[in-house]
Amino acid sequence: MVDIKAWAEYVVDWAAKDPYGFLTTVILAVTPLFLVNAIVSQKLVKMVEAREKDQKKEQKCQENIAKAK
Repeated sequence: MVDIKAWAEYVVDWAAKDPYGFLTTVILAVTPLFLVNAIVSQKLVKMVEAREKDQKKEQKCQENIAKAK
């Protein structure tokens, strides 16, 4: 089984001995996740805008049908 306490001590020791190397490694590991997050967020914004546009169009159509009756 993985010894989490020993691993955590190793990471803390590494961060204390080489803070710049530790931070560089963390930043390099996290940067792709931020990029994926930005791409997915942009796609979500486009989907929400398209849905709102469709709902607005449908509502306007329903209002016009109601006026015609």
